[in-house]
Amino acid sequence: MEYSKKNNNFYKEMVGIALPITLQNLIANSVNMLDTLMISSLGDKSLAAVGFANQIFFLYSVTIFGIVTGSSVFIAQFWGKRDRENIRKIIGISLTLSSILGLIFTLVVLLFPESIMKIFSKDVEVIQLGTEYLLIVVFSYIITGISFTYAVASRSIGQAKLPMMVSIISFVTNALFNYLLIFGKFGFPRLGIRGAAYGTLIARIVEVLLILFAIYSDTTSPLAGNIKEMTNWNKNFIKKYFITTYPVMINEALWSLGNVMYSVAYSKIGTEASASIQILNTTYNLFMVLARGMANACTVMVGNKIGGNEEEIAIDYANRFLIISALSGAVLGLILYLGSDIILKIFKNLSPEVYTMSKQLLTVLAIFFFLKAMNSTLIVGVLRGGGDTKFSMKLEMSAVWLVGVPLAFLGSVVFKLPVHLVLALVYMEDVVKAAIGIPRVISKKWVKNVIKDMD
Repeated sequence: MEYSKKNNNFYKEMVGIALPITLQNLIANSVNMLDTLMISSLGDKSLAAVGFANQIFFLYSVTIFGIVTGSSVFIAQFWGKRDRENIRKIIGISLTLSSILGLIFTLVVLLFPESIMKIFSKDVEVIQLGTEYLLIVVFSYIITGISFTYAVASRSIGQAKLPMMVSIISFVTNALFNYLLIFGKFGFPRLGIRGAAYGTLIARIVEVLLILFAIYSDTTSPLAGNIKEMTNWNKNFIKKYFITTYPVMINEALWSLGNVMYSVAYSKIGTEASASIQILNTTYNLFMVLARGMANACTVMVGNKIGGNEEEIAIDYANRFLIISALSGAVLGLILYLGSDIILKIFKNLSPEVYTMSKQLLTVLAIFFFLKAMNSTLIVGVLRGGGDTKFSMKLEMSAVWLVGVPLAFLGSVVFKLPVHLVLALVYMEDVVKAAIGIPRVISKKWVKNVIKDMD
């Protein structure tokens, strides 16, 4: 009876956290898919240009993700003992770091937009289109960092519905302004690729205003700190914060840089290959929403239990999450394989070459999808949620930079393989992550209480 009750509590809590996060990720990625769908109607070059330009935002957003998820390790464990004061201090550090990084990225893009685009393409039209897009969307960077901080903090205290609702409104806003400004409907100017950038910027502004209003209109919220509360740090607090979070920040920054290098490798194959990769990435992100929801729920639930000194329950939760994520990943991989033609029919005006390449890429993704889903929970949910951030960093960096990136350039530049075979080589990184990560989970060395002696 007791075991059955414990099971019910696990699944109830998992669904309560994972479902809103999954829905939020689904909505956020639907926005990206909508962008891709609308831009694909403008042609392959516009599609490739936006894909390249968004690599900069990807690099920034994933680095910010490193900051906020590193912070979420602390927030989840502090919430396990209901420590509001230290939660607000962590949010203050996260906001400060995100804003500084956002300012640096914004200035670099404003000063060198064409140089950035030339890293990815030699096509003059692609460079021009990407530059136009970049110079507008760059103003959403700092705003995104603020939204990310509060959204992930909300999840970490089990309040996943707020960021989900905000994402729904952001999705509708983005879809509306994309439609009006890309195609010039209802008297609005027809701006093409620049319209997509304005749509994104407007949606990000709406998003940050809504999330700030929702949090600060409830004065009892543990996240609603004032400037004094959020900056009341001492040397010991900051030191302990960085000891745990710096591996996550470095991990995400170098992981995202590795993915940018993958884009450079794919671009060596040609513009059609780059456009196909953009379609792959959009589909991948859409299919990964459940895995990411599971990983984030795992981070919260495992972190809460460790912070509350219930380590055995945390270990049990971690094992369950890994099994569920692997099984759900296998099912989604099968759906992806069987439904690839239906997915591709959604995208308009694809050239025959891009269509064929995209179908081959989706097939490769389908084969590896169960590993990707499991590794997402393994690294983000279990290792990070458990405070084992240094091992997590070493594992992911080794897989990306010693396996994925070298194989990507060997495949595209040296052996001149077709893009789907290059992708298969890149995905060998996931085999390495699982082979090294699973024994670490079994060893239980990943369980670390990071908030001990912290004030």
